Amino acid sequence: MTMRPNNDTFLKALLREKCDFTPVWLMRQAGRYLAEYNETRSKAGSFLKLAQSPALACEVTLQPVERFNLDAAILFSDILTVPDAMGLDLSFKAGEGPKFAKPVRTEDDVASLRVPDIERKLRYVTDAVSEIRRALNNSVPLIGFSGSPFTLACYMVEGGSSKDYRTIKTMMYTRPDLLHRILSINAQSVTEYLNAQIQAGVQAIQIFDTWGGTLSEPAFKEFSLAYMQKIIGGLLRNYDGERIPVIVFTKGGGQWLELIASCGTDAVGLDWTSSLAKARKQTQDRVALQGNLDPMVLFGSENLIRQEARRVIEDFGLVGNGGHVFNLGHGINQFTPPESVSILVDEVHRYSPAFHR
Repeated sequence: MTMRPNNDTFLKALLREKCDFTPVWLMRQAGRYLAEYNETRSKAGSFLKLAQSPALACEVTLQPVERFNLDAAILFSDILTVPDAMGLDLSFKAGEGPKFAKPVRTEDDVASLRVPDIERKLRYVTDAVSEIRRALNNSVPLIGFSGSPFTLACYMVEGGSSKDYRTIKTMMYTRPDLLHRILSINAQSVTEYLNAQIQAGVQAIQIFDTWGGTLSEPAFKEFSLAYMQKIIGGLLRNYDGERIPVIVFTKGGGQWLELIASCGTDAVGLDWTSSLAKARKQTQDRVALQGNLDPMVLFGSENLIRQEARRVIEDFGLVGNGGHVFNLGHGINQFTPPESVSILVDEVHRYSPAFHR
C-alpha cells in the first residue's frame, strides 16, 4: 500500500512541494449530474444503500475519475454516517434531504450520546476505502473525509437541514454545556473515524465545516474551530511512511482565514467569495489553498468556463513555494452539464503549467 500514486500532484500541492501543473478535483464529483451515477444509484435502490455497499460506493467513486482525468478521487459517502452510527436513525426523503428520526435536543438525549464503535458500525466505509484503493491501482490519490463536529451537530440537533439554525443556536446561547458535550463526542468520533479511513488506505483528509460560516467569530472559535483543531491533533499525520495531508473547508469562512490556517491543517479550502491572491498574502504560503471557482460558472459557455478557470489560476499566481489545488468553491450542482467539467479540467491542465516554472 505504501506507494505514492503515479499521479501524486494533488498530494504534492497540499504539501507545497514542486508540481508540474495545478491538480484539480471537484467537491461532490461523484453525483447526480452524471448519468452513470444515477444508473448505479437506481441499481442500489436508495442513496443510503449506495453509500453502504462497498462495491457500489467504489463504482461511483471511480466514475468521475475515469470520465474526466481528475487528479484525485474522493470516497463516496455522506458526512451523516457518523451520527447515524450513534443511533440517530438517518433517512433521506425525496426532495427533503436528510432526516434524523431521533434528534439530540434534551439533556437526556445528550447524556445518552456515545462515540460509536467505528470498526463495527462504519465497517462499510472502511471496506469501501480498501476496495477503492485496490481499484485505483495507484493511479491517483484517494481523499477521505468527514463533517466537522459543529456541522454534524447542526444536523443532529435540528434533525435535518435548516434555514436559520434556530434550534442549535438556541442550545448554543442557552445551554452551551450541552452543545460542548455533543461537540466533544463528535470530535472523538470523527478522529477515530478518520484514522480508520487512513488505516484503510485514504491518502489525504478533508474536514467539511459546511455550516461553520453561520457563526459569529467568537462562536466559530469556540464551537467549531477548537474542535477541528482537536481532531487534527489526534489524526495519524504519517502513515505507512507517507505524510497524510489535511484540508479544512469552512464554507463562508474566508474572513477567518488566518485563524483556520493556524489550526494545524496543511491546506485551507476557500469558497468563491474569497480572493486567492489576498488569501495567499494573508497566509504567506504557510498553508496550501484549495478552490475556488463558483460552481455556477459551469452553466456558462465554453469560453466563459475557460476564462474563469484561467482567472482562478492567475488569482493564485506563480506557485513558487505555495500550493494550489483547483476546486469549486462548494459542491458541484446536480444539473451541471458533464461537458462543462471536461472543459474545466482540460483548461486547468492546459493553462496551469506556466505557473509552476
